[in-house]
Amino acid sequence: MVSTRWDAPDFQRRGMQDWYELMVKDHGVLRLRWHNLHQIDADMWRSNQPTPARLKQAKALGIKTIINLRGPRNDGGWRLEAEACSALGLNLVDFTARSRAAPDKKMLYDTKELFESIEGPALLHCKSGADRAGIMSALYLLMHKGRPASEALEQLSFKYLHVRQAKTGLLDTFIEAYLPYEAKGMAFFDWIDTIYDPEALQANFMARGWANRLIDDILRRE
Repeated sequence: MVSTRWDAPDFQRRGMQDWYELMVKDHGVLRLRWHNLHQIDADMWRSNQPTPARLKQAKALGIKTIINLRGPRNDGGWRLEAEACSALGLNLVDFTARSRAAPDKKMLYDTKELFESIEGPALLHCKSGADRAGIMSALYLLMHKGRPASEALEQLSFKYLHVRQAKTGLLDTFIEAYLPYEAKGMAFFDWIDTIYDPEALQANFMARGWANRLIDDILRRE
């Protein structure tokens, strides 16, 4: 699915303003050398927010679809990404994932539909490639590839600069909540439909103050 918003006049590029928003306001200068790029399997990659040059490199790797997990936006980073994808013939899909909340059931079913509909190989990304890219990579393995939850949980790791002691640890807690039911042979979506309670999971989660300050105030994660 190609993002059709690129064709709308209100979303045309704005020259250096877009680069300023990507590099300065969105902290893109910190990602010039650090790409957080990892291959999950033959059909899926993950990374932080790519520049147009990195999208060209993704094309060279055989990637056909870019999944923007930051959702529909109107900033310079999205404009540059949309322009590059259009020029390179890459499919750009805008999909909203959250990093500080337990996934709701609709989002999980939308994720299932997303993975079933895209053309691979694909690259999914958020801003830093740590949290939203982590949970979506985990869900890709768990719901689309049928891999064990313990293996999926490895996608939420400090290796990718994911910090489970912060509010982002809700994502780990979500996957971990399924582990005992998986051990009993319950399918993931059967657990989602009959057992999973995102509100209760979120209410019982306790983040650590120092970790929240690191993620929110120092690293300025979304």
